[in-house]
This record gives sequence, structure tokens and C-alpha cells, in this order.
Amino acid sequence: MITVEEALEKVLDLVAPLPAETVPLRRAAGRVLSRAVTARLTQPPFDNSSMDGYWIAAADHRPGAVLRVEGEAAAGRRYSGPLAAGQAVRIFTGAPCPAPGGIVVLQENVTRAGDCVTLPEVLADKDNIRPRGQDFAEGDRFFPRHPLSARDIGLIAAMNVAEVPVHRRPVVAILSTGDELVEPGDTPGPDQIIASNGLILAAMVEAAGAEAHLLPIARDTEDSLRAAFTAARGADLILTSGGASVGDHDLVGAVAGAMGLERSFWKISMRPGKPLMAGRMGQSVLLGLPGNPVSATVCAALFLRPMLARMLGHDARPAPLQAVLAADVGPAGPRTHYMRARLLPGTPLPRIEAFESQDSARLGILAEADALLIRPLGDGPRTAGEIVAYLPL
Repeated sequence: MITVEEALEKVLDLVAPLPAETVPLRRAAGRVLSRAVTARLTQPPFDNSSMDGYWIAAADHRPGAVLRVEGEAAAGRRYSGPLAAGQAVRIFTGAPCPAPGGIVVLQENVTRAGDCVTLPEVLADKDNIRPRGQDFAEGDRFFPRHPLSARDIGLIAAMNVAEVPVHRRPVVAILSTGDELVEPGDTPGPDQIIASNGLILAAMVEAAGAEAHLLPIARDTEDSLRAAFTAARGADLILTSGGASVGDHDLVGAVAGAMGLERSFWKISMRPGKPLMAGRMGQSVLLGLPGNPVSATVCAALFLRPMLARMLGHDARPAPLQAVLAADVGPAGPRTHYMRARLLPGTPLPRIEAFESQDSARLGILAEADALLIRPLGDGPRTAGEIVAYLPL
């Protein structure tokens, strides 16, 4: 068995950022740029007022000066009339300044009588003008290495860029296996259960920004598995759950191998999730997850999410956080243990409490958990109050 850290490096070695495609900016939220975008204009394109007030020439900015208001400038409508010493222009926020070298005096700092304004005896130092190019200049590049946020979209839009190059979304074929499974909504037989892994994994795939294709359940026969793998051809990633262990009915590895799987590894030293398998299969990458829902979900959080992130063009390795242990826990044992846990309020660190039952088939506890308490391989008993590492769910 290999360690979790070794397994993560191996699965990441199997994938790379996918080729680029161009999409409308309106559809680019959550996507990752494949190259920098370049501003097509300067922002702001002119000196403009940052406040409502009166624009005056710097030479007229004197205590108690009386100035004549000659016109008005508003956002989208500049004042283009003549200017002379002793004159002022009523100006509103965002309006172009009538000329360079001026000052905007706040409206609340002057006294207006008819067409004249009188400046205060004590003058402010701030000019209240946003200079041309304060935000960015034409030709400036923007290349964040994370999924585009609403703020990023706003900046790119202001750069006058309507389409952006992004990495293509990975296509993920999701295959659940097992004679005991039936689809949600169907009536299970006396020895069957409802298949939940496929929907869990599809939701995680889509939340990561990839495209999920949920395949029909494959039965525990070589013919059924061959047909399922054939249907998955063309996917960037084939994601299986179940059938990767060593039982007589666990045929996924054998059938995949017969169909060309070049296995990178099988079995890792972690709990839950020991029977994890990964490798290349034709033009696809295969990640074989355990069949138990908790094991599949934990393995997907640790390995699938980083793989998809790399394919989408960014890095999102699991980043452990710290919390204070709220209750004693026993030794971790011979494998790294990711315990379902709940976070509790605490200052400056939150507190964390592991659930008493860690049965890998209990979806109720998985749904209630919001963290995985990380117990390193061979870690001894821990007592309440100690600082421990966790991963948010």
C-alpha cells in the first residue's frame, strides 16, 4: 500500500490542464483562463470626479474665493464650454473633468448664492479626482490562476473583453457497479439497496466545474462491465465506484486491465478508502473508488477534486486547517484515518468533535458531518484541547 501523499502525487501525474476554448464572458464564471486577457482600453478613460461638488482650476483654490458657476458636468455628459480664471463647473460623481490640473471641492464645503460659490476659509487637501488610468491601462494583462469569480468577471468586462480563453471542462463518466444496486426511485428487491454513489459523485464533479455523465449501473459480470467501459470511451476521466476490491465479484480491475488499463497504483494506506485504484485507460484516466458511500466520498474529496482542478487549469490540493479537539479520541491505527466530524464554535480556532460511529456505510453521519478530522498513520490517542488538523467538507 502507498501513502495518501504518494497516491495524490500519482493521480495528479495522470492529468494535465485540458486544451483551451473560447467562451462568452457571460458564461465564464467558475472557468479558468488558459492565457492572459489584455485590456482593450484605459480605465478610467479620462480624469473624473470622485464626488459631487464643483470643479475649479488649481489656481482658484484659495480660502474664501468667490467663483462663478459656468455650467454642469454629469456622468456621460461632459462640460465642453469655455473656461477662464475665477470660474467653476458644477460636477457630479463620475463626470469627466473639464480640464487637467483642477480640483473638485465638495458641495457641502462651499456656499452657493445664485450663480456663485464661495470656498471655505479652511481648504481640504484632497483633489477628489480619479486620474485617467487609475485602475488599469490599455495593454495591461490579467491572468488569475483560479476559477473566475464575479469580481474577476467585472474587471474583464471593464477591460472591454467580451470573450475569454478558458480550459475546456473535463467530461467525467461515472459508473456505479454491483448486482445489489438499483436506481433511486426504483423498487429494490429483497437483497438490493438504492445506489447513491453516482449522484454523490455527479454533484461533486459538477460543483468542481466539470461535466458529469452518469452511466447506467453495471452488473457484476465481465460483459456488463465491458459494455459500461465501452460507453465511457471519450470521457476525460472514468470514475467508478465499487468492484475494486479483491472479492470474487470485484471485477472492475480485471476487466479494465483486459481493456488496456495501465494501472498506476491500487490500495492506499487510509481509512476509509483502502481499495482505491488509478491509471490510464486509452485516452482516458480511470479513478476507481470504493463502493461504500463514505469511502467513495472521502476519496473523491482527497483525490478527485484535485485531479479536476488540475484539468481545469488550477491547483486545489487539500489544505488542512486547524481546530481544537472537543473530545478525546483513540489511536489512529496503521492507516491514516479521516474521521467524519462536526465543527463547533470556538475562538480563535473552532472546536472539532468526531462522530462516535465511523462506519463507512452510514450516509446519515456523512450528511451531518462538515469536516474530516485527520488522524495521521500511527497517531496515538488524543485528548480534548489538543490542536488537530482537519479538512472541511
